Amino acid sequence: MSKVRGIRGAIIVKSNTKDHILEATTELLQKIIEQNQIDSIDIASVMFTATPDLDAEFPAYAARKMGWTMVPLMCAREMNVPESMKSVLRVLVSVNTDKEQHQIKHQYIGETRRFRPDLFGGMNDDSNNED
Repeated sequence: MSKVRGIRGAIIVKSNTKDHILEATTELLQKIIEQNQIDSIDIASVMFTATPDLDAEFPAYAARKMGWTMVPLMCAREMNVPESMKSVLRVLVSVNTDKEQHQIKHQYIGETRRFRPDLFGGMNDDSNNED
């Protein structure tokens, strides 16, 4: 029986430009799709957040450009926590799947891996446990 599962991910955006936001969003979504073998018709919804310094484009536009025209998408601003990592784009993709929770492959790219040392091991920095 199919269940709704959440897949998390994050990536650093090179700079606050439309092109860089769309490029980073596309990279992150493609990695989530590939690693979890997702068909876009199984995506229930997608929630994007961006740190306050990223406002040149809506990340959801990248998903639309990928053909996700029927998927409900929403963008929001991430909390502005002092000393938190800047230029971070986060995503929560809700999918209909037969996979169990432990089979989901969350995708934290580059420096954002430190948000989830429990998934990637050896990067235990509690001061930046942002996810």
